[in-house]
Amino acid sequence: MASLGLWVTRRRHGVGPGRRPLGYARAQAPMMYGFAFVCAVETVGVGFLLAKLPVVHWIMLVLDVYTVLMVLGFQAAAVTRPHVLGPEGLRVRQGAALDVWIPLERIASVRYDLRFPKAETAGRQTLERAGVLEMAVAAQTCVTVELTEPVTAVKLLGRRVAARTVRFHADEGRAAVAAIREELAAGKETAAVTPA
Repeated sequence: MASLGLWVTRRRHGVGPGRRPLGYARAQAPMMYGFAFVCAVETVGVGFLLAKLPVVHWIMLVLDVYTVLMVLGFQAAAVTRPHVLGPEGLRVRQGAALDVWIPLERIASVRYDLRFPKAETAGRQTLERAGVLEMAVAAQTCVTVELTEPVTAVKLLGRRVAARTVRFHADEGRAAVAAIREELAAGKETAAVTPA
């Protein structure tokens, strides 16, 4: 819900000077807005059906409005909490539910790699197995980051996941890969110039 406030004020969480946002919300936007529309229509329909039961009508109205706000909140979280690339590393996020920090020095390689999670996992947005963390949006990932050593991701309820490969979605996947490679190259140049 805090993301709705950021969305209304057109601010983004964790994107400061020298940081480059890499958006991922565009792929899920049609589904989320469609779902919000269906919920709003349902609110009106239930209102007519329960017009003669004022107490039940008000209870359902509150629940329906809360549902619409939650759906919009999920989209707002994706818009206001993009992936963030900076000189220190890459921050890969999935709304307010998952936040993974990857230091640049741990990135072995990055590539554009369009994937669609298997059918049995399509309903889960985040999947982890055998050291691979997949953070799908609209049932797809397009950027694969291979690491030299694992990073630890903390999920919403505190469960920790270690991953050596992170796959995530970016609206402009090829541009995101190019930006990460540029940042890696800049980091190597800085390390070469800086005396030990």
